[in-house]
Amino acid sequence: DGNQAKVDVCGIQRDVDLTLVGSCDENGQPRLGQWVLVHVGFAMSVINEAEARDTLDALQNMFDVEPDVGALLYGEER
Repeated sequence: DGNQAKVDVCGIQRDVDLTLVGSCDENGQPRLGQWVLVHVGFAMSVINEAEARDTLDALQNMFDVEPDVGALLYGEER
């Protein structure tokens, strides 16, 4: 379906629903290569690369202290 995409989260491919952000950007181009904030399988918003890196860094720092955060990053505890 046109509202589904595969995204890479820390090397893990996940299926994500794009219904909330749309499968194309404001110019009608597919969102290929764009960064999205994902929650429970849905792309919640489109973000820029700096925001994405900051979010991933924050999650990694939380994982260093609380291994349960690994489920968000890696799909399982490490």
